[in-house]
Amino acid sequence: MAKKPLGVDKMGIQKTMRFGDYLADAGGQFALNGISGLVGAITYFYTDKVGVSALMTANVLLAAKVCDAFTDLIMGKIMDNGKSPKGKCRPWFLRMAIPALIAIIALFTVPKGLSGLGLAAYLFLTNIFATAIVSTAIAIPYGAIMVMRTKSIEERSTMGIFRAAMGYIIGMVIAIALVPITNMLGPNGVADQAAYIKFAVVVGVLSAIFLVILYWKSRETAAEEEKPDDGLPFMDAIGKLFKNKYWVIVLVSNLFVQIIYAVSSTSGTYYAKWILGNDNLIGIMGAVGLIPTFVGFAVVGPMTKKFGVRKTLLIGFVIGIIGAAIRVVFPANFIVTITAGLLPSFATIPMMCLGGTMNSMAIDYNDYLYGNKIIGMSSSATSFGAKIAGGLGGSLIGWILAAVHYDPAATTATTAVRYGIYGFSIYMPLAMLIILYIIVSRFDIENSYASMMAEIHARNEAEAAK
Repeated sequence: MAKKPLGVDKMGIQKTMRFGDYLADAGGQFALNGISGLVGAITYFYTDKVGVSALMTANVLLAAKVCDAFTDLIMGKIMDNGKSPKGKCRPWFLRMAIPALIAIIALFTVPKGLSGLGLAAYLFLTNIFATAIVSTAIAIPYGAIMVMRTKSIEERSTMGIFRAAMGYIIGMVIAIALVPITNMLGPNGVADQAAYIKFAVVVGVLSAIFLVILYWKSRETAAEEEKPDDGLPFMDAIGKLFKNKYWVIVLVSNLFVQIIYAVSSTSGTYYAKWILGNDNLIGIMGAVGLIPTFVGFAVVGPMTKKFGVRKTLLIGFVIGIIGAAIRVVFPANFIVTITAGLLPSFATIPMMCLGGTMNSMAIDYNDYLYGNKIIGMSSSATSFGAKIAGGLGGSLIGWILAAVHYDPAATTATTAVRYGIYGFSIYMPLAMLIILYIIVSRFDIENSYASMMAEIHARNEAEAAK
């Protein structure tokens, strides 16, 4: 039975995606968030299950994080110079399927008896292999293929929502179920190294399968009628990107959102213990915090269709600003914390879903300006900034606590400590949401996107006819 022909979106741009395509595309996020989630949870495994010192663990993970950020730029250049007949992005999903399986398992197969430099080397190299090599070689093409797969903003937005939902699911499984599942797999209900390896095997196998499906179902359809991009010299590509105002907006927006993510993921425990007076409340706060996430995933799609990408983001930021402002007035009220506190969390969901769509539009604007999408460098430089921001966000809390002379053994929080916690929990996210509103309000490319794409198409046809 022949498939029903696909129509055009509200801008008149031909659609190329079906429901199965969205599901296959989202599978790539399972592999990426599977790796990042396990790396994020590996500190406990190292210290409590393998016996690695906390200092060695911290130093190794920090060094790997720095290397991870810089390899994004290298991968972007490699991808831009790719000559495979299968495309620039698509081949990497198949190439990385088996390495992803190996990398995930290797994180947990720390050889018994290793110590000192040998142990540090194993931890460092397996983290580098998983994050700086395998994850990066998936993430850069995966971010870029959105612009190669379809020209429709509507379809790109839907891809972003499917990706965010898939990533959130595997992220929550690891965050919530890793400990109880590994305990169940371990002897006498207590997880051991073998239990973690079993869990890693399952995640690794599923990641490899999803990457193969992604390769099989993905197509660089939107690039077929266009001339292939010529690889630009590294510094030339960076210079052109910073002259593209829309790409700069995406870069800065991702920086601020990633800082908010990093701060919010760490600040809750300090807030519950020192402001609300009971660190057990973090469980309630975490459970209630799921509400804006599910609501956000449900409404971003309809909102984007009705209002467009920019207005959807701005509405989310306004909602977040209102919630953060209420918390400023009632900072120590538990009810306000778990109600008004939901609004800033909701504000970040549209950006989680639509950040890739924004970047794809900025890449199209590269083509409009320069006749070259600069796809790999556009995606990698944005990812580089996001990783640096994520590390910065986590460090900000430590710096602020040090500045207010935080003492974890104290019985009560000093005034300075309380305002320090208010600072990274309330004031900083409020300020960043206001800045995000101002920045994203200038992302007006949607108004001229259809005519811009028509001009690019006409220019390509004229060049092809010469």
